[in-house]
Amino acid sequence: MKALRFHAAHDLRLEDIDPPAAPEPNDVIVAVSHCGICGTDIHEYLDGPIFVSTRPHPLTGASAPIVLGHEFSGKIAAVGRGVGRFRDGDRVAILPHLNKPGDYFVRRGIGHISDTTALVGLSSAYGGMGEYAVLPQDNIVKLPDGVSDEQGALFEPMAVAINAIDRGGVDAGSTVLVTGAGPIGVLAAMAAKAAGASRVVVSEANPARRLRLDSLELGYEVVDPTSANFGDAVLGPTEEGLGVDVAIECAGNERALADCIRLVRRGGTIVQVGIFVEPPHVDMRLLVSKAVTLTTSWGFPITIGPRVVQMIAAGQVQPEKIITGRVAMADAIARGFDALARPDQDHLKILIAVTV
Repeated sequence: MKALRFHAAHDLRLEDIDPPAAPEPNDVIVAVSHCGICGTDIHEYLDGPIFVSTRPHPLTGASAPIVLGHEFSGKIAAVGRGVGRFRDGDRVAILPHLNKPGDYFVRRGIGHISDTTALVGLSSAYGGMGEYAVLPQDNIVKLPDGVSDEQGALFEPMAVAINAIDRGGVDAGSTVLVTGAGPIGVLAAMAAKAAGASRVVVSEANPARRLRLDSLELGYEVVDPTSANFGDAVLGPTEEGLGVDVAIECAGNERALADCIRLVRRGGTIVQVGIFVEPPHVDMRLLVSKAVTLTTSWGFPITIGPRVVQMIAAGQVQPEKIITGRVAMADAIARGFDALARPDQDHLKILIAVTV
């Protein structure tokens, strides 16, 4: 089968490899339809291995070279003995956290934060950038007829965004600031609206990306954090000008975190979603004196799957709106990875059509 395999930084190859063997009793084989290129994939491509296993992973035994891709949809091609909830031909989306049975955190429904957990497309042999992938049945969710394959491929980042909103306690009437209009930031703003937020402000320094976001007409306020009136633009419409209820930091940027601390109201909540390359300097005095809750969000619990699919099916969230490019497997390196690696690019999400 054809697959995009990561070997080392700047060494991603479209190769012919053996497909997965017959599935184990609890596993399914998925014929992949579409796979999104994630920011994590770009980081691996440019600077990896970061999350990619260089030694056999304790749970999966996989190590580089690895087929990338953890945002994908497809159709079940084979089921293992003992799989009772799915059958051949079912259309599915993927939950990429591979949990170790019996793990302390897995037993509590939060296996995604365990250090024993593996990730499809980073520490397992078969990711979504190959024609076939093998997964445990617990790591797939069935797609109803009203959810397209492209929407299914965006299930994973949508779930990440919804979990971040959950962590922030966003509810009806909340005012929300999202810093960083990358895919997760835009989807977090979308999830905040779905949760009932009355006002959502998205902060983005890249002018090309601001234009791109404006063109999507998603109903957010889009502001430039480098402008002189940035603070007033965010604070002005809030209750008594005191700040937003919740700030979601999706840029992994020190200045963006400082903006969140400054612009959230006293007693409000900040959710750190973006990953920092270097440890940030944080104004702990201001954070503490404002009695702000600073929490974090990483991935999502495996139990969130059906809820996210139903939100997409109901039109409460429309993750397909962030698709800004589509490429074939043969063009995925030049028109996908290389395009997204350019510092001046304005893409949100490029999808690979793995099978056509």
